[in-house]
Amino acid sequence: MTSPIKPLGNKRLTKEDIERLRKTLPKRMDITSEGVKTEPAAESAEAIAPILEEEAPKVEVPLSAEEIRAFQVYASMLREANKVMNLTAVTDDQGIAMKHFIDSLTLCPYIRAEEERLGGKTVRLADVGTGAGFPGLPIKISMPEVEVTLLDSLAKRLKFLGSVIEKLGLTGVNLVHSRAEDGGRDKRYREKYDIATARAVAALPVLAEYCLPFVKVGGVFLAMKGKAEEEIEASEKAVALLGGTIEKTDTFTLPGTDMERTIVVIRKIRPTPARFPRKAGTPSKDPL
Repeated sequence: MTSPIKPLGNKRLTKEDIERLRKTLPKRMDITSEGVKTEPAAESAEAIAPILEEEAPKVEVPLSAEEIRAFQVYASMLREANKVMNLTAVTDDQGIAMKHFIDSLTLCPYIRAEEERLGGKTVRLADVGTGAGFPGLPIKISMPEVEVTLLDSLAKRLKFLGSVIEKLGLTGVNLVHSRAEDGGRDKRYREKYDIATARAVAALPVLAEYCLPFVKVGGVFLAMKGKAEEEIEASEKAVALLGGTIEKTDTFTLPGTDMERTIVVIRKIRPTPARFPRKAGTPSKDPL
């Protein structure tokens, strides 16, 4: 079993740190008739360090050297696992850094706001339908004080995430094997979280039914969307029915890309009625 990397710290990244990280990246060993040749591995995620160093502060999330190293390891493991299971269509350094890591970290300022609202209490976050761990695992790497639950319906994805969590030496991360509809009815998870989030392709009325049952009254559902004006308008009835209200929406272009992103902040103002979420499969087939 491989040992965890050095625990994440608060040291700011320097040029010397970047060079050190490059030197410690995994190597590929090619065995030939002439012996063993060792070269930098294409999957080593070498280019991720300078991308994150430059782009993360633009979303108000400066990263330490240890955190960037953790993201490099995560990216390498993601690409390796992606060879045998469908985790992501994005496999290049630039794409992983921006479309997965930086995109996930755009939630951090909203989570900090909830930490302030709770007066320093530990924030509990549920990432519903986490897939390859986005946005929950990048948030955990950047904000280790947050207690994160990664929920997914496929056990093999959770097995992969478990290996990443072990490798990075992360604590305070829970893995839950469940469909969103079943988890939202389970007493262990229903209305137990300060924040629920999802980065899924489902329409906002569907995501609201998946996620709001997990949120405590007073907490928030942070929905990550692209262009979402029509969805937001269409979701108002569903959000109200599920006990929420749309507090605000923020639309921006993801730094370093031309991707339009929208974060919808939905505040839970009363308990979700017991009949929601409906049985598995119903929310997507018959949105509220």
